[in-house]
Amino acid sequence: MKETLKKISDVFKLIFGYGIMIVLFAGGLTFFGYVVALIIGGDTATAICTWIYNSFIPVIIYASTILILFGLLTMYMAGEKALTPGKKNMQSEGEK
Repeated sequence: MKETLKKISDVFKLIFGYGIMIVLFAGGLTFFGYVVALIIGGDTATAICTWIYNSFIPVIIYASTILILFGLLTMYMAGEKALTPGKKNMQSEGEK
C-alpha cells in the first residue's frame, strides 16, 4: 500500500511542480500585458487591462488553487510533515 501511495505521490509531485511553474510564468506574463497597455494607451489599453483582469487572472487563480491541492495531497500521501517542528528542526535552531 505504501508503495502505491509513493507512486501516486510522485505523479502528483510532478503535476504540482510543472503546474506551479506554468502558473507563475503566466502570472508574470500579465505584467508584460499591463506594460504593453500602458505604452499603447487609450481605449485599446483599457480593453487589454479589462481582458487580463476579467478573463486571464481568474483562470490563473483557479489553476493555482487546484495545484496547491495537488501539493497538499502529495505531502499527505508521502507522509511529509513540513509545517510541524521536529527534533531535527529544533536542534538546528539551537533548542535542545
